[in-house]
Amino acid sequence: MPYDPRMTAPMREELTRVGFKELRTAEDVDAEVAAGSEPLLLVVNSICGCAAGIARPGILMSLSHPKAPRRLATVFAGQDMDATAKARGYFDGNPPSSPQVAILSGGKLLFLLQRQEIEGRSAPDIAARLTAAYEKLGAA
Repeated sequence: MPYDPRMTAPMREELTRVGFKELRTAEDVDAEVAAGSEPLLLVVNSICGCAAGIARPGILMSLSHPKAPRRLATVFAGQDMDATAKARGYFDGNPPSSPQVAILSGGKLLFLLQRQEIEGRSAPDIAARLTAAYEKLGAA
């Protein structure tokens, strides 16, 4: 069966419908990273089960925290290749994984949650990790 990008639309929309800006090109990523001094929550989304069942729900739970970043953006691994590579270029040489959740400020990586820290955990665990990062970084 040939790949159909419409199959991932619901996975993309799970983040974009709550305010994540979808970055589709490397230029989009650079522009968003440079767009402001407030922290940016940047999610490398993916089609994998841990993104669907753990990462995205945990990210969404974390957004109710009062110190959650207001700037939200996402790239989609395996589809928006240049955008994903550019986003990962801001992750200070950390190996690529899908999903990944980063907090950046001024183009600097402040926090990174990798796939191996997501797999085998629950959405509330991920929300707790993110909210602890928000508290530590004093986002918002």
